[in-house]
Amino acid sequence: MSSGPRPRFGGGDVVVLSRAASPQFVAPIVVRVIREIRDRHPPHGWTWIEGYQLDSQGLATTKRELFVLVEGVRRDVRPPSTDPARCRPARRLSARSE
Repeated sequence: MSSGPRPRFGGGDVVVLSRAASPQFVAPIVVRVIREIRDRHPPHGWTWIEGYQLDSQGLATTKRELFVLVEGVRRDVRPPSTDPARCRPARRLSARSE
């Protein structure tokens, strides 16, 4: 059983919000989406998203709920960070000799 249309934005999506998404974004911001809030009923073409606003280094600074025009939301096309300080090291498995 389906509970309506599928979300357009999902956890982990990184999007850029500018004036095209809402007049509130005088200066564009970058957001890592937690989820699209589906239990609210915005006007056609609009949606609510919950996410973390990111700084220039890609670090989360503020958790926000944002009302945006879907057509104005732009997916971030920057490649993921290759900064070693931000990458998670591989887990090492140790072989025990018993």
